[in-house]
Amino acid sequence: MTGVTGVHSTPVPADPAIDAMVAALPKVSLHCHLIGSVAPQTVVDLARKHGVPLGRSAEELYDHAGYEDLGEFLRVLDVVGSLIRDVDDLHRVTYESLTAGGAAHGVLYREVHLSPPGHPGVPYPRLLEGVLAGARDAEADTGIRAGFVVGICRERSGAAAVELVEQVVEHRVDEVLGIGLDYAEVNGPPGRFVEAYRLAARAGLRRTAHSESGPPRHVEVLLDELGCSRVDHGYHVVDDPAITARCVEERVPFTCTPVSSDIGRYSGSGDGSHRRIAEMVDAGLCVTIDSDDPPMFGTDPTHDHRVLAHALGWRRDRLADLTRNAVEACWLDAPDKAALLARVEALVATTPDAPPAPEETPA
Repeated sequence: MTGVTGVHSTPVPADPAIDAMVAALPKVSLHCHLIGSVAPQTVVDLARKHGVPLGRSAEELYDHAGYEDLGEFLRVLDVVGSLIRDVDDLHRVTYESLTAGGAAHGVLYREVHLSPPGHPGVPYPRLLEGVLAGARDAEADTGIRAGFVVGICRERSGAAAVELVEQVVEHRVDEVLGIGLDYAEVNGPPGRFVEAYRLAARAGLRRTAHSESGPPRHVEVLLDELGCSRVDHGYHVVDDPAITARCVEERVPFTCTPVSSDIGRYSGSGDGSHRRIAEMVDAGLCVTIDSDDPPMFGTDPTHDHRVLAHALGWRRDRLADLTRNAVEACWLDAPDKAALLARVEALVATTPDAPPAPEETPA
């Protein structure tokens, strides 16, 4: 992999007013993967701890541009996950994701996506012990709250998915709010996992699933057969007016990730326009914004909002609506949602707005 040349993979022009706005904006995080949140230096430290040669420095670890190829990205993700082996490792990466990768960017609440199959040889109870300890310490130190979404690897069998959900049910804790479905959609269509999702529903677990590449009818499979209450990515929904209209009417949330999806070309042509996200918002869909696998894609929660401010001209009120959507879409109970929304509104009121984007001059 080639070296990383900058802090952010998608640099934007310097604009102090936009920077101040997006830094102060309160954020609610619904689409952020634990393995994808591991800082490069932490990966190097864990490799050294476990005697695994990496052959590259922290600065060279993540090749943002190379992740246009989803397969290459998932291979890197698997390497990182394999280095997170014991309770201390899990505590460290969870704590760092929630503090330096979350609270430091104004994230008040995060539903962290876990991937038990991504940690070979790590029993599910050990994974739980580590991430819960990390979340408790992060909340004690910064005030950020967290819940967890256990991800099914769609590149494995339906039977493996059922076994994982059975583990989640057997070791049920309040902090594990629901299940998700990730990895490459082309290799695991959602219909394969109906039995696992029905088991989760019977156990009272919430459900979401990734749909990054389509087709649009997969969104209906997620809603009707898997019982999902929200969709991760889902940009292709706007290709089908009827499904879009249904999702608008039912207020189905879509957890979008601008930078990673632009690099991976899920949300358009990879040109930085973020036009699919704009189309979704303009259609009236309930859209939320997050950073997916932040250090791997050279982004962070602040920067994902920054790129939308530059590309789409969105300012405080429009961006704050995305945070309000995330409060609505999150899996907290009603009193906790109300308290979170009150915090959001208080912070939005003190967030400086940036001047409107200049009008484009006709060609």
